[in-house]
Amino acid sequence: MIKRLRLEDPDDEAPHPPRRPRKSNHLTLLEAFSDPRLFAPFFKDPDSWIAWQALIGAAFGLPMTGDHLAIYRKCTGRTDPPTEQMRELVLVVGRRGGKSRVLALIATWLAAFVDYKPYLDPGERGVVQVLAADRDQAKIILRYVKAFFKLPMLSRLIERETQFGLELSNSVAIEVTTASFRSVRGATCVAALADEIAFWADEGANPDAEVIKAIRPSMATIPNAMLLLASSPYARKGVLWDMHRQHHGKDDPRVLSWQASTETMNPSIDPDYLKEQYERDPVSASAEYGAQFRTDVEAFISAEAVDAVTAEERERPYIAGRRYYAFADPAGGSGKDSFTLAIGHVEDRVPVLDVIREKKPPFSPKAVISDLCETLKQYGIRKVTADRFAAEFAVEAFREHQITLEHSLKPKSQIYSEFLPLLNSKTCDLLDHARLRTQLLGLERKVSRAGKDSIDHGPGGHDDVANAVAGVLTSMGVRKYKYDASMAWVGSIDPSSSREQSPAAQRLASLVQMQTARGLIR
Repeated sequence: MIKRLRLEDPDDEAPHPPRRPRKSNHLTLLEAFSDPRLFAPFFKDPDSWIAWQALIGAAFGLPMTGDHLAIYRKCTGRTDPPTEQMRELVLVVGRRGGKSRVLALIATWLAAFVDYKPYLDPGERGVVQVLAADRDQAKIILRYVKAFFKLPMLSRLIERETQFGLELSNSVAIEVTTASFRSVRGATCVAALADEIAFWADEGANPDAEVIKAIRPSMATIPNAMLLLASSPYARKGVLWDMHRQHHGKDDPRVLSWQASTETMNPSIDPDYLKEQYERDPVSASAEYGAQFRTDVEAFISAEAVDAVTAEERERPYIAGRRYYAFADPAGGSGKDSFTLAIGHVEDRVPVLDVIREKKPPFSPKAVISDLCETLKQYGIRKVTADRFAAEFAVEAFREHQITLEHSLKPKSQIYSEFLPLLNSKTCDLLDHARLRTQLLGLERKVSRAGKDSIDHGPGGHDDVANAVAGVLTSMGVRKYKYDASMAWVGSIDPSSSREQSPAAQRLASLVQMQTARGLIR
């Protein structure tokens, strides 16, 4: 078998390239998987990898054994196995199931054993992209890839090795990158592996849908280019959920959805450990290890609601005679949290946001507080409310600048709960601030086993800016609003349609012009 493997084909320069990329001498990934001179040493105890062998067979349209076929039917809801390689693969697999190693195997196979030269221009490289929420996470797969390329048969392909990937002599590169719809553009992508995509942002600057939408055109000129979306599941939202819902159990010749628990994909895992996790938190374990999408998590705020109350201003000036309020979310400067401040006032019983300040770490808390106090004094503010968990050092530091810092009596979830009716009834005005929008849309409502709601940012997210803004807008004593639950006021969700300012924002803009003319704005 191995004698038939050739990494360079003498027909590379043939004047009439084949319609599809060629695998050298027809060696299949399943054969390479079990060959002791190739990948078998990386997958000890073959019986524990039988489900992954079934997945590989289905993904590449390879013949299946009876055991493989039974697993395929269980995990896909389909009856007949594919006969051609899939273009897109959706893997909903429990944690510790082995998906990172198998994704790395597939990346290695596609990069080293498939000939893409007929479809690349001179000097052009095809790229196998490994994407994750951040590069550190993507490097988990890269470490497996680099281990595979230490095999003597593959190591001679390496032209250059960097901390972010490998460049190969066959005009293919393997690169890890952050999930960004900008960074994935430009390259000719022969394969893309989206790792833990359920935990990418599904709103904000780089929503998962936009990243995947940007990848697909880069694969259009490569026959049999492959897109793999793999993750343990989370909430019923985002690309992973949408693709799974659309394709699971459907006989689609291009897209395959595979859903399997940790125990199915990794039967060697300790059953006592899984039992303990289910007893400790059955809802979380059902998602983490049972590969079931959570039903207790939902988006807290819609994009349409935020956009409907967002004005064009990025900051509003001080106007004499107005009373201003402030809310701070302090941070120590050495962790991952920002130090944030929001300032606002009430205009015709509508809370209006005027200022947002955010200092990202690392920073000196005293220096940040000194700067923020100057801003507070410009707006005539001598008292600030802070997140109830703000450290005592912040109280003392504000006091040194003759400003009182008081801890909020409300927990964060209560602040957000009071903020939502203001937003959904269109009785508040926000600023045009990208971080605010991202963080508001990233908030999630979770229901505990006791039935109690909890509102916080999603996994890997932040809400420092959102917390300060919600805090100040709910601290002004405005309580008389009409909650329009129909959401009819939101208007069109078509991004091409024009978005009008809310009435309060229009009134405020007129007031600013008038006060400026009178010389009352400083």
